[in-house]
Amino acid sequence: MPSIFLKEFRKHTQPHILEVVDLVWKQKERFVCWPEKSLLFLPGVVRIKTHTYTEKQKKQLKDNEIKPDARSNGPAICAYLLAGGKRPQRHGERKGWSIHHIYDGKFPAFENGTTIHAVKDENYFTESAGLVAIHPIADALADEVPYFAWLLRHTAFKKFNFDPDNVFLNIREKK
Repeated sequence: MPSIFLKEFRKHTQPHILEVVDLVWKQKERFVCWPEKSLLFLPGVVRIKTHTYTEKQKKQLKDNEIKPDARSNGPAICAYLLAGGKRPQRHGERKGWSIHHIYDGKFPAFENGTTIHAVKDENYFTESAGLVAIHPIADALADEVPYFAWLLRHTAFKKFNFDPDNVFLNIREKK
């Protein structure tokens, strides 16, 4: 990530929070799991209260030993798993880590700008390149700390060339 871009987000992060971010990011493989590939599972779908799947989609999920999930974030969870993502279990519970949309409508790159809100956008709700399984600690950081959110977004750009806001491509072109 261009250093000026990172420096801007870092300088607006309180020092005690930055210490936590840096500690988590140094061990990011313990806190964030990425899918193996980019896959748009259900183009044209946004998050709603419950979802249904076509027979073809049910077969695709069954062939990959994934149970169709009708809950509001179910299609995103299925997309993440179909793309080879692993979802660790939460400690002492029978549920997995959250599947987090890294573009969540928060933290635009530039002042007075906007950013994609994946759950409301039919091109990104089930795009695995914008999804991670995330430990509850890192999930809180992604939700509260712009710098951490942009570390995730930059990683998605490096891994999958995923840049729905065209931030990284624009910075590259300006060089």
